[in-house]
Amino acid sequence: MAIDQVHDLQYVYRKLLHSMSRPGTISSITEPVKRMDYSIPCSEALLLTAMALLDGEVTFHIISNEHQGLIEKISEYTSAKYASIHEADFVIVPRGDNEQAIQHAMEHCKIGSLIDPQQSSTWLVESPILQNDGQIVLKGPGIQTEIPLQTRFSEVIWRARNQRTNEFPMGIDLIFIDQASQIACVPRTTAVAHKEVG
Repeated sequence: MAIDQVHDLQYVYRKLLHSMSRPGTISSITEPVKRMDYSIPCSEALLLTAMALLDGEVTFHIISNEHQGLIEKISEYTSAKYASIHEADFVIVPRGDNEQAIQHAMEHCKIGSLIDPQQSSTWLVESPILQNDGQIVLKGPGIQTEIPLQTRFSEVIWRARNQRTNEFPMGIDLIFIDQASQIACVPRTTAVAHKEVG
């Protein structure tokens, strides 16, 4: 059965807003994902998230060159146009992309400017798992004290992200999507640190 485009995409969008306002909080979008019947080279949850956010007014970039089929599907379903990493409003990171490519893309993606901080990029990242544990700790607006978050990102990638968000209001926003159709967000306003051991 096909998804109810209006109802299900609004549902996902509301979940994204909730997660963006509460960084590190894990939300489920399992219900609308169950109704999807698309043949796609990525997770249904990633496609559904892209469909909720992208439209004909924005551009997107997929990090790996091995995803031509995914580029075509996302363009077809959202009307968004493919662009270089320097110009893309959304950066999509399918599972399997290597750390070096992710780090390079993070160093070259849009972060906005002091006058137009909204001209930055939002990342949609497939992660094998999302859990509120691990060595990465989030602090900042929307978080009572701190919250741990385990994603596919290594400490090296988080450091690259922190370099791109150190001059507020410029930066990037991250949306993680895991194999269980869960999402968690790390907006540019969130401080990300490696937990001290001991």
